[in-house]
Amino acid sequence: MKIKITLFAGFLFCINAYSQQKDTIKSSEKLSEVVVTGQFEPQSIKKSVFNVRVISNQDIQNLAANNLSDVLNQYLNITVRPSGTSGRSTVSLFGLDAQYFKILVDNIPLVNEGGVGNNTDLSQINLNDIDHIEIVEGSMGVSYGANAVSGVLNIITKKSSKYKWNIHASVQEETVSNEYALFDKGRHIQSLRASHTFSKNWFVSAGINRNEFQGYLGDRKGKNYLENDKTRGYTWLPKEQLNGNALISYQKDRFRIFYKFEFLDENVDYYNTTVQSTFSPTLGAYRYSEDMRYYTNRYFHNLNATGEIFSQLNYNISVSHQKQQREIEDFRYYLFTKTEGLNVTAKDQSMEVLSSTGTLNNFFSDKTVDLQIGYDFVNNQGFALVQEANNLFVPVRKRLENYDFFASSEIMATNRFSIKPGLRFSAQSKFKNQYASSVGLRYLFDKGLELRGSYGNGFRTPNFSELYSKQIFDGHFFTGNENLIPETSTSYEASIKKFTVFSSGWQLSNTIAGSFLNVDDRIDMAFVRNNPDTGTPEYQYINISKYQMWNFSTMNQIIKDNLTINVGAALIGISQLVDNNKFTSNDQFLYSFNLNASFSYNITKWKTIVSGYYKYNGKSRQFIESGSEYALSEIDPSNWFDASIRKNFFKDQFEVTLGARNIFDVTNVNQTRTSEGAHSSGSNVMLAYGRSYFLKLAYNLNL
Repeated sequence: MKIKITLFAGFLFCINAYSQQKDTIKSSEKLSEVVVTGQFEPQSIKKSVFNVRVISNQDIQNLAANNLSDVLNQYLNITVRPSGTSGRSTVSLFGLDAQYFKILVDNIPLVNEGGVGNNTDLSQINLNDIDHIEIVEGSMGVSYGANAVSGVLNIITKKSSKYKWNIHASVQEETVSNEYALFDKGRHIQSLRASHTFSKNWFVSAGINRNEFQGYLGDRKGKNYLENDKTRGYTWLPKEQLNGNALISYQKDRFRIFYKFEFLDENVDYYNTTVQSTFSPTLGAYRYSEDMRYYTNRYFHNLNATGEIFSQLNYNISVSHQKQQREIEDFRYYLFTKTEGLNVTAKDQSMEVLSSTGTLNNFFSDKTVDLQIGYDFVNNQGFALVQEANNLFVPVRKRLENYDFFASSEIMATNRFSIKPGLRFSAQSKFKNQYASSVGLRYLFDKGLELRGSYGNGFRTPNFSELYSKQIFDGHFFTGNENLIPETSTSYEASIKKFTVFSSGWQLSNTIAGSFLNVDDRIDMAFVRNNPDTGTPEYQYINISKYQMWNFSTMNQIIKDNLTINVGAALIGISQLVDNNKFTSNDQFLYSFNLNASFSYNITKWKTIVSGYYKYNGKSRQFIESGSEYALSEIDPSNWFDASIRKNFFKDQFEVTLGARNIFDVTNVNQTRTSEGAHSSGSNVMLAYGRSYFLKLAYNLNL
């Protein structure tokens, strides 16, 4: 594999209306009691004006998760959308796709070849050095700027260790449905991470992870199948990933500085279902297929410094440089000889980002009032090949910049009541200046009762594809639109949480939350005209649609000694007015119900943890373009359940995890009225490749 350098960096994260996940290894320890997302500085969840949902490192270990999609698939309001044909997995929150949900690492938006922070491929995010994950739902425009419309996810990485030396090595073998072989079927993962604490000031770490997914055949016959019956290739594409990271950190008193570097190198193989036959004087009669290979490379550099100036003011400054690009290699695969020829590689997409963010707070000695001011500077250099007429591909290079300034204050009106207003101004190089505002409220009652509410408005800027894409082929005409304007959003949220500790040792946490989200000027592909010369219909991205959502949810947690149980439910109503300038959808609210539950039990005598994670995605409905109208389509419900047993040996140095994913063997679900014509029966939506089993062996050396 071609290795290029990739580096993630620091990222903080905001608010969500759910109770905190607990450490399932030791139930007496409250994992992530201190959070950083949406805070002026790290503080306890109870003191936070915003609700932050925390996914612990122990949950990640219990799931033996390969990547971020394995983790998020179990959480309320979040839908992971995998694609076996592209190899990508993206996230949808409240029915809004990944362009509205921002993913950060240590407070820095993560780049992808099409943008920054949004539409991120979850399968490309390695979990090797994650401390925990913080999630906040709702508009977070003040804290995180453009595109934080439905929520943000902040990955907090490990930056210290209580040991002088720490070495962690693991291997994991996993079936892909019923397909497995040691080398050419299934999933094979190896990882190594080492860290060293030189003194109380210096810390370094480095790690590497290899994830080899051999693809899923399903009803296909693999790359060497000779017959032209459309069954060649794979149902889920083979993929190989190599991730690496390194960190060096220095800390003295209140000053800390760290530099972090990460890289990703990914290869995805696409095998055409069509087999062609021909003859040449040199090769004779032969069969071949026109195949492709996708190369994705990402590097990430982040330098972060925090400290104190003038004996009072706290600062936090990050400077990052990151780039991700995708190349496509076209080649002819000769089936008789199993060799390749006519290989041509070209860069397809890339995004290079130079950014800096900084904050300054603690202006007043009176702790009842705090003020934070900050800035975000982002410079994006995008590249894409666009398809003009006559199958001609033309490179497009564009630079997008924004210069943001924001201010937020936290006011302790009383010991129980706090207010957090904020405002952001964003100067855009491509669009009109944008604004975001918010206000958060928190009131602490007696007997562990907490009340929170928030209002926020934000914006989503058009992505590179919506602005500059072009596809003209075989009478089809689809183009971007440089005159698009940013979408705007408004959200309202309220929650009440009750935490109770009983004399018997039982701990009970209950959260009830409600939210409303409105998005105006949504961007959709719509008909603009018939070409005057050819009569061909032309389509273009325009600001034409609307979206509204309300959500009612509850999250409940029970802890007793070594047992932790979580149960949650959510009812979501979504209204989408979709208009393509030919016909318009109905804007009625469509409802869906989701349920999740998890348990973890620590058998201390045996040093064993038994855990399970369940998710129910209820029937959902949406309007889709079908024939000459928008038809109401229904997607059948699905049930997901993962379970594992994790046991430690030899003074916790050796660890074995055995488990299964997708125990209910979900593959496809039916979606009605997807074919041409409003009265068609429907089709299957591919969600997963079925039940799989995994075995993970890990070695930990702590000195």
